[in-house]
Amino acid sequence: MPVRLFYDYLIEEGLRESNPVGRGRYTPGRKFGGHQRGLVPHLTKLPWIPSEQQWLDLLEVVRDEPVRNRVMLALAYDAALRREELCSLRTDDLDPAHRTLRIRAETTKTRRERVVPYSAATGVLLSGYLAHRATISRARGPLFLSESRRNHGQPLTLWTWSKVIRRVALAADLPRFSTHTTRHLCLTDLARMGWELHAIASFAGHRSTESTLTYIHLSGRDLAEKLNRGMQQIHSWRVDMLTRAKAVAE
Repeated sequence: MPVRLFYDYLIEEGLRESNPVGRGRYTPGRKFGGHQRGLVPHLTKLPWIPSEQQWLDLLEVVRDEPVRNRVMLALAYDAALRREELCSLRTDDLDPAHRTLRIRAETTKTRRERVVPYSAATGVLLSGYLAHRATISRARGPLFLSESRRNHGQPLTLWTWSKVIRRVALAADLPRFSTHTTRHLCLTDLARMGWELHAIASFAGHRSTESTLTYIHLSGRDLAEKLNRGMQQIHSWRVDMLTRAKAVAE
């Protein structure tokens, strides 16, 4: 895109007569929908997620963080929350009895409300944070509050949370770790556990499964294991059918 725009500028200035960087355009009669790609292809790379050891390294650093930061990271992973969804949580969005969160429509990217669960371990952390939060403010409202002297008791901002994650990531020597990494990791883990794609999409709040596919990062090893399991089942089925066929023939 920048290269094409640069050549457009040269044409406007009269320095060139044509733009060598083509645009994707519809061409009647061509196969695959009749769409011709431009000269500069659009590349889609897999999202980065930490390895098991890298995740443990991060948790080792997070262990020394205040309870607010620990519970925020736990919820971000457990419920695959976007940064805006996490920081916008309110006290009345919690249902501790059923260990669920209500993600309000106005805080989501797709403007679709959903209810998501969190783990028992996160529930223990959350209970500890709620007791700590009561020492800052007993008023209902934003769940996560600032504890700085300048903004004490005010709602935690997106930028403050981003700074927390950046600091933790650098301390763990994981500069690629961001506020969105936990979402990628959670959805990938659900895929590893065998969740159906439409169930993962509903959990993530995606309108379509195509969006979900961009979040799921199954490694070559994961795919190989899935293939092996599938092939073992198919092999067993074929052997069983062959055995039955032989028994019938005899």
